Amino acid sequence: MITATKSEYVTVKNSGVHNKGIFAKRDIPAETEVIEYIGERITKAQARKIFEGTLEASKKNSSNGSVYIFELNKRYDIDGNVSYNTARYINHSCEPNCEPINIRGHIWIVATKNIKKGEELSYDYGYCLDDYHEHPCRCGSTNCVGYIVSEDHRLELMNLLKKR
Repeated sequence: MITATKSEYVTVKNSGVHNKGIFAKRDIPAETEVIEYIGERITKAQARKIFEGTLEASKKNSSNGSVYIFELNKRYDIDGNVSYNTARYINHSCEPNCEPINIRGHIWIVATKNIKKGEELSYDYGYCLDDYHEHPCRCGSTNCVGYIVSEDHRLELMNLLKKR
């Protein structure tokens, strides 16, 4: 049996953003590799099937629909929707303090700024505009546009929402 990932830096607690979250147990300096995002290695075709199934599930019930897939390389992805992946509890924020980085074939969540003890860790999930309305954002940041989309798409989404 695989044991859950652990990190000296974080703990899982209830989150005001969404269900559970990851919080700093102590101050975390910028550029720290905080926790590895682990899971099952799957093919791109498997990843597409999982994503499509998740999208359909979220259309039926908005509490379903969490996607835990990270691109690993040209052939494989990581499906982090496994009980032993503690990092799957990291929530999206439009003002993140971390980012996922592929380091020698491993996905690490790395602090992009100094994080204070007790602060919730977050990263930009990087969603595109497709089906943005299926992914409401509750991060509460001043940059939040109300939906989980990557920073690259937020201005475009704001313009789209103004036209409505």
